[in-house]
Amino acid sequence: MEQRKKLKLIFILGLLTSVGPFSVDMYLPAFNRIAADLNTSISNVMYSLSTYFIGISFGQLLYGPLLERYGRKTPIYFGLSIYLMASLGCVFASSVEILIALRFFQAVGGCVGMVAARAMVRDLFPPTEFAKVFSSLMLIVAVSPILAPTFGGYVTASLGWHYVFVFLFILVSIILVAVYFLLPQTRPADKSVSLKPMPMLKSYITVSRDIQFITYALTGAISYSVVYTYITGSPHVFMDMFHASEKTYGWIFAIVAAGLIASAQLNSLALNKFGSKQILKIAFSIQIVIGIIFVVFSCLELLNMYATIALTFCFIFCQGFIMPNASAFAMAPFEKNAGSASALLGFLQMITGAGASALMGIFQEGSLITMTVIMTLSTLIAFLIFNFGKRKLDKAASAALVAEEDLEMIEGF
Repeated sequence: MEQRKKLKLIFILGLLTSVGPFSVDMYLPAFNRIAADLNTSISNVMYSLSTYFIGISFGQLLYGPLLERYGRKTPIYFGLSIYLMASLGCVFASSVEILIALRFFQAVGGCVGMVAARAMVRDLFPPTEFAKVFSSLMLIVAVSPILAPTFGGYVTASLGWHYVFVFLFILVSIILVAVYFLLPQTRPADKSVSLKPMPMLKSYITVSRDIQFITYALTGAISYSVVYTYITGSPHVFMDMFHASEKTYGWIFAIVAAGLIASAQLNSLALNKFGSKQILKIAFSIQIVIGIIFVVFSCLELLNMYATIALTFCFIFCQGFIMPNASAFAMAPFEKNAGSASALLGFLQMITGAGASALMGIFQEGSLITMTVIMTLSTLIAFLIFNFGKRKLDKAASAALVAEEDLEMIEGF
């Protein structure tokens, strides 16, 4: 594939993937204003974030079969149209309950970009390039946490929180136009794909039974939940505990996101010398050590705002090495069911994010100790799943190799 065409496709797929994260990050600095304007608590506003994650989680399962049945582009038009209508509703929301409901539908519409982008990567690129392409997508996606909270902070301070959703409406309208004119149809419609509940369920069960998929999908999903834990807990930690302003919080978020961008690009370079499994093992080991330090220092109340930023930066930095490689391994076994595999992968990522987000809302309104404990435990669990699954895959590969050698010996007689 021509390099310029390849970069253009990756950029558009990155924009599609970024709809979800941008919609989360941009309104984070507005939590205090939303709570005050709607006469509610920050804890209640946090539930609009939790329902957004739930909408993304289950919405992706809807789009897997649709992307197989109707091709890649038609479901994108459908989903982004739902997103636009829900965004307009958020502009005029008069209570936190209405906002929570509309954020759910906004998520259900916007998540189509995440599912379609992963499936189209599988359509367009060979498996050997998956990890590097996912790293490039992460570059584009990770720019949103730099721009979104900073811009959202200025919009909220200058115009009010309603205009955050006005901007999101305009942005996604532009992305929809770009998809229509610039993105090719990478897979034709397949009328043989059923949209009835039982065949859809069987398709997802088939995908989930693949050991490689479930190992790396769970590894990536549980590991990446640390990002959603941070996203949910950071407004309370930095703006309430450390008294950072909305604009300052936006810059803090941008600094941490810059670490994610840098590590994702370093991952692409590291893949030239090291295997994905080696990179995963090293990144997990470093992240666990940082997490333990983070928890201990939080419990002993030894952290000021700057130390918290530094440790958060280092912790999230490791994620740029984990997520692209885990996603590449999870998607590699599938060609025919790429849409369903992408949807199930995204569902697992987001449902763990929703769980982490809900925990932050329940326990102490997102205190620093709660945030660090959830982040570290998530990393430990993901690392255990990675090691357990890797051993099973290595054992299966060894058994297959022995069987192949025995067959060759038999054929030799």
